[in-house]
Formats: sequence, C-alpha cells, structure tokens
Amino acid sequence: MGKIAFLFAGQGAQYSGMGKTLYESSAAAKALYDEAEAIRPGTMQQSFSGTDEELKQTANTQPCLYLVDLAAARALEENGIHADAAAGFSLGEIAALAFAGAYSDADGFRIVSTRGQLMQEASDAAETAMCAVVKLDAQTVADAAAEFEQLYAVNFNCPGQTVVSGLKSSMPDFTAKIKELGGRCIPLAVSAAFHSPFMNDASAKFGAALSAYSFTAPRIPVYANLDAQPYDPEKIASTMEQQMRSPVRWQTTIENMIAAGFDTFIEVGAGKTLSGLVKKTAADVKIYNVDSAETLAETVKAVKESC
Repeated sequence: MGKIAFLFAGQGAQYSGMGKTLYESSAAAKALYDEAEAIRPGTMQQSFSGTDEELKQTANTQPCLYLVDLAAARALEENGIHADAAAGFSLGEIAALAFAGAYSDADGFRIVSTRGQLMQEASDAAETAMCAVVKLDAQTVADAAAEFEQLYAVNFNCPGQTVVSGLKSSMPDFTAKIKELGGRCIPLAVSAAFHSPFMNDASAKFGAALSAYSFTAPRIPVYANLDAQPYDPEKIASTMEQQMRSPVRWQTTIENMIAAGFDTFIEVGAGKTLSGLVKKTAADVKIYNVDSAETLAETVKAVKESC
C-alpha cells in the first residue's frame, strides 16, 4: 500500500441521522459532539433528527457536516487507521484543517459556524442556485455559463462534471443551452451560489472573523481547494478566506495527490459523493467511505487487510 488520504465531505451530502451511530459507538466522536453541543446547543438534534429543510439551511448544514466529517476521521484514528494527508471539499476543508491540527476541534467548530452563518446571509441576499453539469468538458461548461447573467463555473469536480453557480433566474435558459450541447444539469441541494462572486462580501467578513484565531502548521499536508496544493502554513487564514469565493479545483487536487504517491482514499463524512468523483478521476486507486459505525467497521477491516 502507498499513502492514505482522508477526504472530508462537503455540502449537499447531508442527511438526517448523520453521525448518530458514530456518536453512539466511538468515544472520540462522542467527545467531539459533546464539546460542540456546549458551544452551539441544538446541533446534535439537527444532525441526528433534523428535517431535510432544516439541514438544507447553510447555517445548520455546515456545523453539522463539520462534526460528522471530523467524527469519522477521529474514529478511524481510534481504530488504528491514520492519514498521510487530507483534503476537504469546500466546507470539508475546515474539518480537514482541524483534523490536521491547524486549530483545535472547538475552534474549528466556531469557525465553521461563523462561515455557515455568513454564507447563509449571502444566500438570503439574492435568489441564487447551483447545478452540476455532466457529460460535457469543463471548458465547454465554463464558456456556456459565461453567456448568461451572473453564472459561473465554480467546482471542477472530475472529468465530465463541473458545477455552475449563480443567479437563479439564469438557470432555466442555461439548462436548455446545456441540453442543446448534449449535457445535463442536476440541481444541487444547497441554498446559495457558493464559490462565486456572490460570496465576496461574506468572504471579506469571514477573513475579518478569522483574525481572532491562532493557526498552527498542519501536522500532515492539507490540499487546498484554491490551488490544489498543500496549504502554506503562513497563509492559512487568507487561503480559507479566498476559498469561499473561488472555484474548487477538486479534480486537480486528486490528480496531484496521486502524483505524490497516494493510492488509498477514505471519504469521511456524509454520503459517497467524493468517492464517486475519485472513481471518475482515477481508476487504479482504492476508495472507501466512513459515515456510520457500519461503514467504519467495514473500512477498518478492508484497509488493515490490504496492508
């Protein structure tokens, strides 16, 4: 086996009940949730039994996903599976940095709660939406988006999948255009135009909020969405700020990690979205996911057997 990377899930993968069995079966996960609940009462209820509509609200989604992401990673460590590097998709990057020790788990929870609230406010300020475009190359999608008012190609996920973010009123005509080109648009379960200029004000406010925190060099490399390279320890806050309003270069991130010797990827957190993106990017790697006590046991067994 080569090197192991933990991939921290992003927004859109949330579901009611996420993290519950991890909380019930892992001491590390329980400690994480209990600490967060003291900071933001009600988070466990939202995570374990919240409605889909409640969890779709960015101010709730982000702290809840942060916890299940980080709980899964801590539970893996508790079971003897360790990461040589990490990456997170959008808000998943906040959990990845906490896991790597750039700040405490509690500070990470405070940071992600602030991030979610600011992005929620930005979403309330304009009617926006996001969709994943499949079956077309990234350049074709970006060129098509540029033809419409305030639409932007923002997440470069894998070959044949690019996410577009922007003005909701532009989406119907854009969807028709994509169909003409032979592609398909899939609406995303998010409430704002993330990683676009619609986040400029929120990003600036987030940068100001980050000035209250101290940062430490990560103990393992954390690949940044911003440039698909490991975080510069001297630029942690500025990179986090820019990430909110900049594209997510996920395909390039995975390609760079593979080039650096990573051949085993474990998605931590809700769903299997990132696992699917990795499969579409590289055929010759091992991919696992952990979002529950059951998938934790399966992954631990499989990884240890492959060593």
